[in-house]
Amino acid sequence: MASDNSTTDELSGTEQPFVAHLVELRDRLIKAAIAVGIAVAILALYPGPAALYDLLAQPLVASLPKGATMIATSVISPFMVPLKIMMVAAFLMALPFVLWQVWAFVAPGLYSHEKKLVLPLVISSTLLFFVGVAFCYFFVFGQVFKFIQGFAPKSITAAPDIEAYLDFVLSMFLAFGLAFEVPVVVVVLARMGIVGIDKLKAFRSYFIVVAFVAAAIVTPPDVVSQLALAIPMCLLYEIGIWAAQIFIRHTQAPDESGVKTSQSP
Repeated sequence: MASDNSTTDELSGTEQPFVAHLVELRDRLIKAAIAVGIAVAILALYPGPAALYDLLAQPLVASLPKGATMIATSVISPFMVPLKIMMVAAFLMALPFVLWQVWAFVAPGLYSHEKKLVLPLVISSTLLFFVGVAFCYFFVFGQVFKFIQGFAPKSITAAPDIEAYLDFVLSMFLAFGLAFEVPVVVVVLARMGIVGIDKLKAFRSYFIVVAFVAAAIVTPPDVVSQLALAIPMCLLYEIGIWAAQIFIRHTQAPDESGVKTSQSP
């Protein structure tokens, strides 16, 4: 009988923490979903889905000939496309809070040196993604659309489809957002000991080739967008090598730092 009680105690002791973690995960997911919902409500009231699409389409509209407009080839596109943009914008708006919920769930199970490793990476990767998206919108789009319209024959009236434009914009945002994560990838590879700093420096010339090949694949077939993606990737690779050397020194575990503990005689 005693053995049955001990077995029950062992099971309750192991199940309770697991259930508690599930409850905490559920609560944090709910909080993240509420944050996205609040962002949707705010954007729906101001500036509104239509105004968000006008803002997103502004770089293309500015490069079109005078009097030219975008078109909708589907009956529901004028409703669905601005709605999709509002949802994406709301998620990006709530992303810092969502990532904070993820961090709050994971952090209690990490050692102090692991917290020094994870938290800066989460913050820096988020900021770099936003910087990549902003760089694409404010610089790349204007140059690319002007370049493309400069090659368009005068006998053609440009009237881009709004749904195709949305797909193009989201793919470009994703490409530039991920490309700007190069320093984070370099730091993680170096910190985890997968690739040493010397090897990263030796791989520099090969990475330049990789950057231009990747830019040729994920961007439109024009020189402007390819250079706009490849050149920042190369610069960010150098920044990643520099940051990795600093990061490794400040995020080592106590037994990795070379500090010897005193031993009793």
